[in-house]
Amino acid sequence: MAKKIAKVVKMELPGGAAKPGPKLASAGVIMPKFCTDFNAKTADRKGETVPVIITAYEDKSHSFVIKTTPTAELLLKAAGIKKGSPNRKTTTVGSIKKEQIKKIAEYKMPDLNCNDIEAAIKVVEGTAFNIGLKVVD
Repeated sequence: MAKKIAKVVKMELPGGAAKPGPKLASAGVIMPKFCTDFNAKTADRKGETVPVIITAYEDKSHSFVIKTTPTAELLLKAAGIKKGSPNRKTTTVGSIKKEQIKKIAEYKMPDLNCNDIEAAIKVVEGTAFNIGLKVVD
């Protein structure tokens, strides 16, 4: 018989550095066990924000699915800037090359709602525009 789901929580945690705290308390899981499991699986992604979907079961066990790093964070890192534009329509904060956009789109493909790489590139370009980056050849 399948386990009964108590709660499903979406979070963004630092890769390889999750700690017990109020964020995890809301998930209803045994925090030290989750942190150990999560940190082991994301040890290679230190310094990145790692989205995770945690499914907590009534018997206090858990399962989780790790997603790819947020697109905006990848774009800012590729462009070498700290934060996006406060007003994207009037201020550009930097530029990014098409080939960098393509690499990010290929990395993000599993989590994007796209069937081909061209659609994924358009999604990533849209995010770049929204944070004030100009796409150049």
